[in-house]
Amino acid sequence: MESRTLHPEIVRPEDWDARVDRLSAKMPDALRRAFDWLREPSRLWLRVSAAILFILGGIFSILPVLGLWMLPLGLALLAQDVPGLKVPLEKSARWIEATWARLKERWRNRKA
Repeated sequence: MESRTLHPEIVRPEDWDARVDRLSAKMPDALRRAFDWLREPSRLWLRVSAAILFILGGIFSILPVLGLWMLPLGLALLAQDVPGLKVPLEKSARWIEATWARLKERWRNRKA
């Protein structure tokens, strides 16, 4: 018996990679080229440095320009090189999608 049959919600690192690829495909060309350039294996130090700066910017979100949007972006960049982050990020993304769908449904079905 396959383990996916018993646990349909098993999350694998490849699921995060597929999500990032789907997101990349939806980006405008210039942004996608920059994103793909940054994801190349030879850009390891630049990617890790950028990830750390984004995470720090997310932590100091009380300052102007910096915001919480920087934290998940930094974690997503770091996940490219730290495979242990891929599964938690994929689980978080699935939770956010499910929560958003529930909120939309609740909003549509509210009493006027």
